[in-house]
Amino acid sequence: MRYQDEFTVKGRKELKHAISQMDYTILKNKLKHVMTLDTNAGRDGKYFIRSVYFDNFDNKILNEKKEGYFKRDKYRVRIYGKSSDLIKLEKKSKRNNLTFKEKCYISKHEYEWIRIGEIEWMENDERQLIRELYIQMTLYQLKPMTVVDYVREAYIYPYGNIRVTFDSQIKTSLRNVDIFNPDLAMVPVFDPTQVILEVKYDEYLPDIIKMTLQMMDRRPDAYSKYQLSRMYG
Repeated sequence: MRYQDEFTVKGRKELKHAISQMDYTILKNKLKHVMTLDTNAGRDGKYFIRSVYFDNFDNKILNEKKEGYFKRDKYRVRIYGKSSDLIKLEKKSKRNNLTFKEKCYISKHEYEWIRIGEIEWMENDERQLIRELYIQMTLYQLKPMTVVDYVREAYIYPYGNIRVTFDSQIKTSLRNVDIFNPDLAMVPVFDPTQVILEVKYDEYLPDIIKMTLQMMDRRPDAYSKYQLSRMYG
């Protein structure tokens, strides 16, 4: 079976910055007048995300991120609100300055099989992403490495397919990958006075959003949430 390095999805541009709580408050109060709150949000406008990221003993994925490879792939399994009702396997790829994302749905039992290394069933699965992950787990010994929790607040703007998110309360499980355990021990890995801002768009940023972002005092080198999660090993 040959690994396909092709994408059926359109690449997007993605900007990441660490901003202060003050800038977060100012920015969200401006954006809410021109953007729509994500429908997945709760009453407070936020929702909880838990992801488990894949890597190997040589830290292949982590090192490619640190070294800024223009071509790299990252695999993760994601749930929402600590619930097993909706479980997604995602592949996030970087090609030069564009980000691509592919996903498929998996069951709780399938994740548990992957977690304990029972992966033979993946080789001929009808879902392409499952087959791709099987190849990566076989060739590079990728496996679930660490859980990352955070709270997200997201805003959407239809023109240019703009999505602005604010992520806070970022925590890691220190290599425990039992994502369905509601009492999983988690450790904070990010300054509580900071928020990670992510801006994703297809072709362009409308001037009204671009001007708002330019008014902030931003740190230019915000780490990825997976990289933050590996601060302690």
